[in-house]
Amino acid sequence: MKGIFASVVLLASSSMSSFVSAAGNAELGQQKAAACIACHGPDGNSVALPPGTDPWPKLAGQMPEYITKQLHDFKAGKRKNEQMSPQAQNVVDADIADIAAFFAKQQVSASAAADKSLLAQGEKLFLKGKGRPAVVAACVGCHGINGVGQRAWADSYKVAPPVLAPAIGGQHSSYVAKQLKAFRDGSRANDVGLIMHNIAARLDDKDIAAVAEYVAALGR
Repeated sequence: MKGIFASVVLLASSSMSSFVSAAGNAELGQQKAAACIACHGPDGNSVALPPGTDPWPKLAGQMPEYITKQLHDFKAGKRKNEQMSPQAQNVVDADIADIAAFFAKQQVSASAAADKSLLAQGEKLFLKGKGRPAVVAACVGCHGINGVGQRAWADSYKVAPPVLAPAIGGQHSSYVAKQLKAFRDGSRANDVGLIMHNIAARLDDKDIAAVAEYVAALGR
């Protein structure tokens, strides 16, 4: 298990230099994010949508480096979504850092009540991973306690995040589940070194549902 986590860190760290950009201006970002708030909310807390509807993720409190990478990936076609792909084309590169800074400064809101029957299994997967025959590294290793991502750690040491693992605590469970399934089936493949694909490929639908509910219940 330690060997798997070490490989995750090494792969992600070796690619960080291409993702980190200059810090943006949050005040300017609020103005530039006007087109984003219709889906993601005025403070980055999107509303939960009915089951079967394409979920809009919460961006509040997200790592700015992660938001920056996703916008660039949507623009370049490395990540695809019928709503975000065309929207990203309208975002000027020079504005991306400011938009990311604005959402990063917002406080994520609490998610809707989780399915409590899944929380115990989700907690085990998040904190301890999954053993043989399908070994899965614990989510907490990259996404941090309470799913805060690597931003808090990086800020405390005044360095770039060692792993580009986003904040996921409090995220809509439907969005988390959809992304894990997309990584698993390869329809989303913009993860560094296919780290998330290799992890999600070892999770069945029950695992995904459980960890998604647990993540949604976490506070940041």
